[in-house]
Amino acid sequence: MKLAAIDIGSNAARLLIADVVNDKEGKPQFNKLNLVRVPLRLGFDVFEYGEISKAKRGMVIQTMKAYSHLMKAYDVQHIKACATSAMRDAANSTDLIRKVKLETGIEIEVITGDAEASYIYENHIAENLDKAHSYLYIDVGGGSTELTFFSDGKLKYKESFNIGTIRLLKDMVTEKNWDEMKEHLKTNTKSSLPMIAIGSGGNINKVFSISKKKEGKPLSLDLLKDYYKELSAVSLEERIKTYKLREDRADVIVPALQIYINVMRWADIPEIYVPKIGLADGLIQSLYNQVK
Repeated sequence: MKLAAIDIGSNAARLLIADVVNDKEGKPQFNKLNLVRVPLRLGFDVFEYGEISKAKRGMVIQTMKAYSHLMKAYDVQHIKACATSAMRDAANSTDLIRKVKLETGIEIEVITGDAEASYIYENHIAENLDKAHSYLYIDVGGGSTELTFFSDGKLKYKESFNIGTIRLLKDMVTEKNWDEMKEHLKTNTKSSLPMIAIGSGGNINKVFSISKKKEGKPLSLDLLKDYYKELSAVSLEERIKTYKLREDRADVIVPALQIYINVMRWADIPEIYVPKIGLADGLIQSLYNQVK
């Protein structure tokens, strides 16, 4: 069964196409056929001006048309399209969603931060890890950060915060926002078990790839701090050149590291695993559960 998920974030829009096949025990295996990312950067409009500009609206429609053609080429049977923080905040998102539906047939659902955290958790990574630890999912996007806490084999807590990489770049995160996140973490992630972080989002994946760590090995908090110092000490051009980053990654990677570091410090977590999961993966899992 061919499934597709579209995640329209504050920094980029992603299309994930997967083929779901059952193994000998009848368990579904999710095989990625294609993952396409377009840096729409909607948050730069929305968080500053409150709406999506005409130019960006045109880019969204063209991207969705391209995704629609690609899904037809792959013979996708079911699709789930969701938009997050920037579309939540944009005054003209309803009009844009209507135009996208009209011109491409793709129906976009604007999801709450809470729903976003739930979809990321749909990957159920923690359930396959040992029971001797508690786990905190940290998903950092352009407009928001989703935290999901998993302990004693159960989902204990999930929350979305309006602290994201683009909001930080635009100087739109207050001390009060940080204090609220810190307070939530201190109150809701208490556990007698040692805690490990599970990171998702394009920035932590890029840091992992720069680190040259072996698949399945964690990144330490100290290493993240070193990268933060290293990357924030050089110009955008230097980051692009030295670390071979795209421009739309080079500017947001520093505020992303700041968020991961703060969350891990406040929750007293020494290491973070990066299993290459994201919202699109969770949407595919959720879609499969709906249609199987």
